[in-house]
Amino acid sequence: MKASRIRRRLAGAATVAALAGAGVLATAPMASAKANLLAIDKVSLDKSSPELSIKYSCDTGVNLQVTGYATKITGGKKSASGAIDAAKLTCDFETRTVLMKLAPAGKGFVKGDKVKVTVFYWDENGSFSTQSEEAIATL
Repeated sequence: MKASRIRRRLAGAATVAALAGAGVLATAPMASAKANLLAIDKVSLDKSSPELSIKYSCDTGVNLQVTGYATKITGGKKSASGAIDAAKLTCDFETRTVLMKLAPAGKGFVKGDKVKVTVFYWDENGSFSTQSEEAIATL
């Protein structure tokens, strides 16, 4: 009987401590800088070219371009690529959306093609890429 009372008190104390800790974290101020974010919001077909709606966020002073490519994953080999220059991106910690048209290599894509799309940040000197995101979609 005494052991069960002690266990309940310990469980109650642990619950109170966990809730207090969560409250402290929830009210803590957000950091002014955050990681460079990148997400494929929508994949669509514009004539014979894949078109990507991309959400991004980057720190002030960062000079990264967004590069993307698509490859057909069902029947036949088709690919397309594109890039958005760093000068056309706004890096100010806010989440923004940008539209990227991919240029097909050879024959274009048609409605119903299933594609794998990849986007990533590429530094201004072309020496490294970072933060890649992938999606599979049907055009």
